[in-house]
Amino acid sequence: MLKLANVHKGDILFDLGSGDGRIVVTAAKQFGIRATGIDINPVRIAEANENAQKNGVTGLVQFRNEDLFEADIKDASVVTLYLLTSLNLKLRPKLWHDLKPGTRIVSQTFDMGDWEPESRKWWKATPSFCGGFPRAPRRRSEAWRGTLGALARRISSPSELVTR
Repeated sequence: MLKLANVHKGDILFDLGSGDGRIVVTAAKQFGIRATGIDINPVRIAEANENAQKNGVTGLVQFRNEDLFEADIKDASVVTLYLLTSLNLKLRPKLWHDLKPGTRIVSQTFDMGDWEPESRKWWKATPSFCGGFPRAPRRRSEAWRGTLGALARRISSPSELVTR
């Protein structure tokens, strides 16, 4: 996910539904970036904080026990998701409203409905993929129409595509 998002020094990553914090911790450890995990489950937040401590990145990461639909994510340059499609679809308006133009959004396994990704990566070991979704528009009112029109294409099966 981090590779597909082209994470680099200076990015600020938010992982929505961060679970045990592995994406946040890996981003901080590998790229030295600030990263925040948002999860509604306090047990997962405790696991994530323990994970950060074990990996020596507590100064770069934070985990917040919050509802991802209410969380302040406006500072993100990268957003990672591993949420069911139904949640992704409910989250789309928040992403469109809150994120700055150019923010990179990557979803593991589950799509965003008719919001086609700029790129996909399929792994043969699992039927899952990451989609690098269209970046926030220059003008928020554009609602991504130009990008979607240029990218609209359905993939009929995972074997059809390795990368795009």
